[in-house]
Amino acid sequence: MSNQLRNIFFAIGLIAIIVMLFTFDVSFVQLWKDICKAGYWLIAMLALWAVLYAMNALTWRVIIKGSGDCNISFLKLTKITITGFALNYATPVGLLGGEPYKIMELKPYIGVQRASSSVLLFAMMHIFSHFWFWITSIVTYIALYALGYLSLGPGMIIILVLMTLFCSAGIYLFIRGYKKGMVVKLISMVGHIPGLKVWAKRFRENNQEDLKKIDIQISALQSQNKKNFYCSFFLEYIGRIFQSFEIMFMLILFEAGDADLITFLYSFLILAFTSLFANLLFFFPLQLGGREGGFALSTAQMGMTNDIGMFVSMMCRVREIFWATIGLLLMKVGTKVPCEHSSNVNSNEEINKK
Repeated sequence: MSNQLRNIFFAIGLIAIIVMLFTFDVSFVQLWKDICKAGYWLIAMLALWAVLYAMNALTWRVIIKGSGDCNISFLKLTKITITGFALNYATPVGLLGGEPYKIMELKPYIGVQRASSSVLLFAMMHIFSHFWFWITSIVTYIALYALGYLSLGPGMIIILVLMTLFCSAGIYLFIRGYKKGMVVKLISMVGHIPGLKVWAKRFRENNQEDLKKIDIQISALQSQNKKNFYCSFFLEYIGRIFQSFEIMFMLILFEAGDADLITFLYSFLILAFTSLFANLLFFFPLQLGGREGGFALSTAQMGMTNDIGMFVSMMCRVREIFWATIGLLLMKVGTKVPCEHSSNVNSNEEINKK
């Protein structure tokens, strides 16, 4: 990627972070008090996400190796992963920032087709694991209700039914996408959006062969490389479960629970309902407003006070801004590509064209 293009991504992310810093729902005095109250638990949250990002990078590496050699180091792949998520957090409609950046950074190592398919496959797996995560939360809620830990009124029944239908539809669509590919169909769907019809048609005609190859690589992961497929799914799904510890740390700090299984399951449900609510508002930078509302509603459903929901949401927001800042700074580190990787990729692409 050229330095000029990298600087554009950097500027977009930086502006977004500055805007987010000035759009907190609490004063900086109160925010500092919350940070001081979190203390070492906030450090634990930040460290937890270092592990989660490493797991994301490992998932991506497994996907890349499913279609051939992976010439990029795990450390650099982790760096690109953190920066990609930082851009996704900071830019509206998320994927408009991080995914193109990851493709352009990975292109010199494995070529544009494999870079595009691997990034798309990782995004698909990330979303696919979320659907299963939400399905698991529905089963967990019903189990806790049966044990007498939670209530289940008419409103909650409707929410659980709608969640089940939504997740089932999402899982079905993704399974079809893994079997037959989805890039060509996705571009065709974009062509039905007012104002994008001409662009989509021209893009499909100019890149028809490349789009078909990417679809073939997507379907190959599930049909020919089942080990890589299930390994990448397992890593992403377990990563969502590990993320629940972030909520659990804050509940223990607030004395809203003990370090036991029930508190963890509450944390699991709070994360699941909040992430679903926030992802429905994916077009907001850092999901502003949606995440806070999700925390407030989910903690209330668990029988906790609104103060707990606000405190947890603020600490999660601090963690997001911290890692978004780290991701932007990492964009300026280790930008050189070894010559042997670029030459190998260029020669392979020439052979493929012939």
